[in-house]
Amino acid sequence: MWIVDRLLTWWNGQTLGTQIWTARHGQKVGEDAQGNIYYQTAGGKRRWIIFNGESEASRVAPEWNGCLRHTWDDPPTVAPLPRKPWEQPHRENMTGTPGAYHPPGSILRVDPPQRRDYDAWQPE
Repeated sequence: MWIVDRLLTWWNGQTLGTQIWTARHGQKVGEDAQGNIYYQTAGGKRRWIIFNGESEASRVAPEWNGCLRHTWDDPPTVAPLPRKPWEQPHRENMTGTPGAYHPPGSILRVDPPQRRDYDAWQPE
């Protein structure tokens, strides 16, 4: 069954055609913390990513996203972006997962805050 997945599906990594194209024309330029591998052609005209697992665009870190879109010429492995001290590490979009953000007061919060502005009446 994995052969059919490899031939026909793109959301579980790379297809057979992408694997052949990458082997013939791709030069590995780097890898991110999630294990995604980034390639480009010899002149850098085409750039692409082979996801480690599910193909989800929000898993691409900002520095690699800029490289893939030709915002800057060199990949982050050659010319790393300066990081501000207040920047947090990149996280993928967690919508629809248990790690999703729920604001205070949401009924979906795992730990809803206890109200302390009144005392409930207790019968004697």
